[in-house]
Amino acid sequence: MRHTILAALLVAAAPAAIAAPVPKDQLLVPPKDAAHYVIVSTAGKHGDEYMWTLPDGSIAFRQSLLLRGLIFEVDETIKLGADKMPSDVVIRGVTPSGDAGEEFHVHGHEASWTSPVDKGSALYGNPAYYVPQGGTFLSGAPQVERLLAVGRAGMALLPSGKASLEKITQLEVDGPQGKKTAELQLLRGTTQTPQPIWTSDGKFFGALVGLGLLPAGYEGNMDKMQAAQDAALAALAPATAAKFLTAEAKRPVLFKGVQIYDADGEKFVVNQNVLVADGKIVSVGAAPASLPANTRVIAGAGKTLVPGLWDSHMHVSDDFGTVSELALGVTSCRNPGGPLELEVSQRERRAKGTLLAPECFSSVIVDQKGPLVAQGSIAVGSLDETLAAVRKIHDAGLTGVKFYTSMNPAWIPPAAKLAHELGLHVHGHIPAGMRTLDAINAGYDEITHIYFATMQAMPDEIVAKSNTTARMTGPGRYFKDVDLDAEPMRAVIKTMAEKKIALDPTLVVVEGVLLANAGTVQPAYTAYVGTLPPATERGFKSGAIPYPEGMTRADAEASFKKMGQYVNKLRAAGVPIVAGTDGYGMEIVRELELYVAGGMTPAQALSTATIVAARNVKADKRTGSIAAGKEADLVLVDGDPSKRIGDLRHVDQVMSDGVLMDGDALRAEAGFNGKPK
Repeated sequence: MRHTILAALLVAAAPAAIAAPVPKDQLLVPPKDAAHYVIVSTAGKHGDEYMWTLPDGSIAFRQSLLLRGLIFEVDETIKLGADKMPSDVVIRGVTPSGDAGEEFHVHGHEASWTSPVDKGSALYGNPAYYVPQGGTFLSGAPQVERLLAVGRAGMALLPSGKASLEKITQLEVDGPQGKKTAELQLLRGTTQTPQPIWTSDGKFFGALVGLGLLPAGYEGNMDKMQAAQDAALAALAPATAAKFLTAEAKRPVLFKGVQIYDADGEKFVVNQNVLVADGKIVSVGAAPASLPANTRVIAGAGKTLVPGLWDSHMHVSDDFGTVSELALGVTSCRNPGGPLELEVSQRERRAKGTLLAPECFSSVIVDQKGPLVAQGSIAVGSLDETLAAVRKIHDAGLTGVKFYTSMNPAWIPPAAKLAHELGLHVHGHIPAGMRTLDAINAGYDEITHIYFATMQAMPDEIVAKSNTTARMTGPGRYFKDVDLDAEPMRAVIKTMAEKKIALDPTLVVVEGVLLANAGTVQPAYTAYVGTLPPATERGFKSGAIPYPEGMTRADAEASFKKMGQYVNKLRAAGVPIVAGTDGYGMEIVRELELYVAGGMTPAQALSTATIVAARNVKADKRTGSIAAGKEADLVLVDGDPSKRIGDLRHVDQVMSDGVLMDGDALRAEAGFNGKPK
């Protein structure tokens, strides 16, 4: 498949140049005999896709998807040339980004393409498969068929790159066309880490990546396919863990003469010596009089030692993602909504030493059944079902409940009360009809996303909508005019400070959705350009979401600047700010850069990704700062983040629970082919 379903969704939902899309009633209509696929998750069905052959031999596709209020109505045609590679591709329709229009054509020995994010051409000699920037999920099926045909040698891609498939397990499934043997393949070369794809009889069968895409009638197999997929990927993890969790890596370490970040004091301190042994920080300050036997000494000149970073909003989708987080210097994370079974499995396997991963504190999303339900959530249709969901999360040993945008507000207070009685953290989106203080009064311990922290001052027509897009464009249009020192914001700031209601701002999400420029790599990813597959980096060039009538770019820029100032004002008042990405993880340092742009010092910003994040999950007594007796979760970076917070990207060494790991080795294992700039 040309890209994962979830990645495709992210690209499509935070996008492109604004144009007039082909309207829904002018898109292709699938015939009755078209192959029918459904887009599903544990929360239910979200959409449909169809595939059929046109009279000229072209393969046609049609997608209709409604996800949390985001609308996708797209068609696509692919004509294959004599080499069985695409010679003509046409994509039409609408996504939340606006126009989905994209074309690719081969004329003689030249290939050319125009997408929402780029335009280019290349000599076309040897066979190569064009990977669209957008399009339907199902249109990756012909690519998978070609990859199966060419075998492990793989095939070249356009605009650039190479892809291959590797089978790792198989499973029998049953449906309207009878029993089939579905084979799980790992697709390599299109994204940073391998992606799971299911095939059958030499053709694409389905994919389970955030969302599920399966033949209609076979969706009942989703749970057992997901279990088989998780087990197959889990079987690969011990080999990776064994490379890093060695006796050598657990030797005592002295970081000598290094600048450290004192998170408890929110300051940087030069010329410190930090001794680590048996997974703990033994001493900080003067050089120890003696060292344990076999201690490794690391010179700290020109480097800075910081507590292991925290990503307080990282949806960990698979075992490959955990390695990537460590490569970015993240030794602890808060997973605010993922598959419950995977979250439990990863926690248990990390504890056994068979999974290389940060320590994660996990929640599960609870949302109301209906057309706007969040994918992958526990979907509930009554208060009793909501309370049962809370108990299920607690019984699984997770740490939090995350309520979502379409939730019935009346169910939240009793559910939050139960969650607190069970020792669970309550956070999430704010449902339609509720404002920021309503959520706090209903029992929220934390507000997720800066735009929900602005809801107290938003017009009624914005508050009344559960549509994901409106919840971001509304603040993008109106927040610039909000006085942070007047009501109602004064009451919000005071209440959040007094009750210690945390905020997970994800400013980097707002920047990417409201202010990105189509064709230009977003600021969160510029340092990583050249270290990832071209198809992945192409997705970093998405532009801003189309603004509603009456909203301008100037509005978005001014409102975003005000949001950064709001975050700093909340922090200064005593509100716990916890940094998170809600993305690939690469965005964590950009999030801190945005805090600095909003008025924080680098030391204040770094506290949001260290000690404050640890306090938020009640882990600060054992981790989150560099202090004797705490767990040795540390990151050694090249440079001086006290002056330039972006130096945190230059990870030299990562230590998790006292295990020392080389940054270059972690990056290579995680799918990066070099250091970030």
